[in-house]
Amino acid sequence: FGAAKERLVGTLDDEARADLARRMAEAVMDAAAPLPVTVACDDDEVEAWARSRGASVVRPDRPGLNHAVEVGVAALAERGVDTVVVAHADLPRATRLDHCAATEGITLVPDRHLDGTPVLVVPTDAGFRFAYGPGSYAAHVAEAERLGLPWRSLHDPDLAFDVDDPTDLEDLDGPVGDLASGRWAQSVD
Repeated sequence: FGAAKERLVGTLDDEARADLARRMAEAVMDAAAPLPVTVACDDDEVEAWARSRGASVVRPDRPGLNHAVEVGVAALAERGVDTVVVAHADLPRATRLDHCAATEGITLVPDRHLDGTPVLVVPTDAGFRFAYGPGSYAAHVAEAERLGLPWRSLHDPDLAFDVDDPTDLEDLDGPVGDLASGRWAQSVD
């Protein structure tokens, strides 16, 4: 968690960034219930945290978000999983994810700027090529169309709110927002 959210350096100190990243990841993991959770990570601390919360862990052999997702999807396919919900860990307003997988084919949840893809549902055998980064939503729509699979865009304001830069912290409320503004330290034991 200490290396998370580097774009917030200068706004939050290292400890606050790590706490924010962990709290957001907890929110996403809670939102996944009752679905089983697998965390793709390359960090011992995150792995221990995920396992302590009952998640399985996949460790990619090299860094990079696209690679981590590819390795995670492949590992789940080998375990017999047909469909995966890929949800990023920076969704502080996430309350549920099960509705994202309520249809056949591919589901794309765009961020509030219609640029990123904080949640993506894909069949594990689709051969989907992930393209996270700027413009990922358009790239993922093009990939769904290239594959010829049915797809839908699910606009969910809670899942569309991800934390990428300091301006996102201004719109946070509740416990995670308190943490981002520095008020969390007073309420954590």
